[in-house]
Amino acid sequence: MNTTMDKPRVSIKKLIMLLLPVIVAILIALLPVPDGLSPHSWYFFAIFVGVIVGLIFEPLPGAVIGLTGIVAIAMLNQWVLFSPEELADPKFKATGEAFKWAVSGFGNSTVWLIFGAFMFAAGYDKTQFGRRLALILVKHLGKRSLTLGYAIAFSDLLLAPFTPSNTARSGGTIYPIIANLPPLYGSKPNDPSARKIGSYLMWVAIATTCVTSSMFLSALAPNLLALAIVDSVVGFKISWGQWFLAFLPLGVILLLAVPLLAYWLYPPEVKVNADVPKWASKELEKLGRLTRNEILLLIFVCSALFMWIFATAWIEPAMAALFVIVLMLWTGVLNWNDIISNKPAWNTFAWFATLVALAGGLSRVGFITWLGKEGAIILEGVNPQVATIAIILAFYLLHYLFASTTAHTTALLPAFLTIAISLPGINIEVFSLMMVTSLGLMGIITPYGTGPSPIYYGSGFLPTKDYWRLGTIFGLIFLVGLFVIAYPWMLLVI
Repeated sequence: MNTTMDKPRVSIKKLIMLLLPVIVAILIALLPVPDGLSPHSWYFFAIFVGVIVGLIFEPLPGAVIGLTGIVAIAMLNQWVLFSPEELADPKFKATGEAFKWAVSGFGNSTVWLIFGAFMFAAGYDKTQFGRRLALILVKHLGKRSLTLGYAIAFSDLLLAPFTPSNTARSGGTIYPIIANLPPLYGSKPNDPSARKIGSYLMWVAIATTCVTSSMFLSALAPNLLALAIVDSVVGFKISWGQWFLAFLPLGVILLLAVPLLAYWLYPPEVKVNADVPKWASKELEKLGRLTRNEILLLIFVCSALFMWIFATAWIEPAMAALFVIVLMLWTGVLNWNDIISNKPAWNTFAWFATLVALAGGLSRVGFITWLGKEGAIILEGVNPQVATIAIILAFYLLHYLFASTTAHTTALLPAFLTIAISLPGINIEVFSLMMVTSLGLMGIITPYGTGPSPIYYGSGFLPTKDYWRLGTIFGLIFLVGLFVIAYPWMLLVI
C-alpha cells in the first residue's frame, strides 16, 4: 500500500524537476532588463541559467539538457541570439547563422580532445593495463597502511594524464581494486570495523584524485572545457605543459602530503598487514606477462603525451589524439565496436559541445562584456592582489552549490574571467591558471563535489559526518596551498 502511494509522489517530484529549469528561465526573462544590457542578451542569459539549473538537478541527462538549451536559443534566434543591428542587415540570414552557432561546439578542438582522451581510457580498461599499474604499486607498497595509501595515490597519478574522467579513473579503476583490500584487515562497511583501514583507504583515494584532477590538463573533462572558455573569453591559450608546470610544486606537495595527512587526521587502526602484497601478487600472476596490446597502448599514450607537451607548434593536440586513436584501431588495441559502443564518450562529446556553444554565446550576445563592466565597478579601487584572491575564493567556495564541476565551470568561469579582465593590474594569465587549476581541488569539499565522490561516499566506509568534516579540512588545506604555494610560483614562471 505504501509503495502504491509513493508512486505518484515520485512522478510529481520528477515533473517538478523537469519544469524547474523552464520556470527559472521564464521568471528571469520576465524580470526588467538591467541597464546597459540589450533585451536579447538578457533572454539568452535566462535560457542559459535554465540550462545550468537543469545540469545541477539533472531531471534528464546533461547532454539532453544542453541540447535542449541550444535548440531553444536557435529556434528563438530573432529574440535571443541576434542583435537588432544584425537582423537589420539584408545580407544576414538569421536561420542559417543560428544553425551554425548551434553546432559550433561540435567543431571545437577541445571537445574532440576530450573524446580522444576517453578512447585512451577505453584502451586502459580493455587491455587491463590500468589495473596492472595499480596492482604493481600495491604489491610493493601495500604492507603498511601508510605506504598502501601512497600506492593508491601513485596509482591515480600514473593514470591521471591519460584519463579525462576522474570517475572512470578513480571510480572505475582504483575503487574496484581497493574495495578488495579492507576485508583482508577485517574492515567492513557500515560497521565500527570500517575505521580499521577501509575508511582511511577510501579517503586517500578520493582526496588524491582531486589533486591529480588539477595537476594535469587531461585528468578531468571540465579542465578541457575550461581551456576552451579561457581561450574564448581571455584569448589565452593554455598548453598541456603550461598547465602542468603551473601546478607542479603544489601538486607534488599535496600528493606527498595527502596520505600522511589522512593518516594523522583519520588514522587507520591497523598499521601493518602482510596479506595485501600477497593478494596483489596473486592478482598480477593471473594477469600474466605484459600483452602485445598493453605494450602498444603504452607506446601510443606516451607518444600522445609527447605530442601534447612538445609538438603543439606542429600538430593540434586534438589531432594528435585522433592520430593515436587511428593507430589503436589499426593495431587492434581497440576495435570500431569499442568506439561506437562507448556511451560515456559520446555522451560527454555531445554534452560538452553544447556547453562550449552556450558559453561562447554569452560572449557573442554581449552579456559577458556587460557583466565584466558591472563587476569592475564593484571592485573598483581594490588592490589587484586582493581582488584576485577574493574572486578565486568566491569561485572555489561556490562549488558547494554544484553537484557537477562541468556545471560550475560553464556557469561561473566566463563571468569571473570577464570581471578579472576589467580590473586594471590583474595578471590575467596567472589569474586564469589559478581559476582552472582549482577545478579538481574543489571537488573534495562535498560528498557530491566531483564524479567519484558519490562512489566513495556510498562505499559505507565514510560516514556523512566524517566526510563533511574531512572535506572542510582538506578543502581548506588545498585552498591555502593554492594561494600560498601555487600563486607565487605562477607569478614567477608564467
